[in-house]
Amino acid sequence: MQLRILFFGVLKELAGRDTDSLILPDDSTLADVLSHYQNNMPQLRNFSASIAMSINQEYAGPEAKLKSGDEIALLPPVSGGSTNHAAITRDPISTQEILNQLKRPEDGATVVFEGIVRNHSRGRRTLYLDYEAYEEMALKQMEGLVEQALAQFEIRDVRMVHRLGRLQIGETSVLIVVASAHRAAAFDACRWLIDTLKRTVPIWKKEYFEDGAVWADGEPFPAELSREVSREVSGTPGTPAGGRASK
Repeated sequence: MQLRILFFGVLKELAGRDTDSLILPDDSTLADVLSHYQNNMPQLRNFSASIAMSINQEYAGPEAKLKSGDEIALLPPVSGGSTNHAAITRDPISTQEILNQLKRPEDGATVVFEGIVRNHSRGRRTLYLDYEAYEEMALKQMEGLVEQALAQFEIRDVRMVHRLGRLQIGETSVLIVVASAHRAAAFDACRWLIDTLKRTVPIWKKEYFEDGAVWADGEPFPAELSREVSREVSGTPGTPAGGRASK
């Protein structure tokens, strides 16, 4: 069977391309995909404890069976079009415009979180950042987070926007706005949304300095996503795993 393989972030640089076409036997699993690329790109083994994988824009474990035509993504640790509540854009984010669109007379509070590009990181002066994403999957995951927040917290509405491409110092990379009758619920939901986005949504950033550039390190994928990949690769049941990229 033939599969479409996607690489992102540092894995794209290791592979030297962002897509690949792979032919495997009909009974193959995600573990077979990973094994193939580890055999052909030995440096990929350095990331075996921290990557996640997906099938057709849904996270999946290494035991997942594949079928011809599946789109497989190898996802390095993450850095979080438009639907009802979430959007990905390459244009500057207008916080005030989005806030004005969200507010209603029944709201007692709106909480705004803006992730801003700062001018330093790792003890060096930052020049600018580049953000990239597995866009279809990222948007689906962002919308899912909003739905969870609306069900979990006593809030009325949410807007979540993430920017991709090159961002300069002081620009907004991610915006979350939560509207609620009461401030406590709005604060709690906003904190949960940004923390969960940073750990689960496949968006990565590359930091550019005067003396070079690096893909950002950060928080790991949730253990249930990365542990299964690590276990399959190492052959050691129960081996913990972790590692991911922050905003």
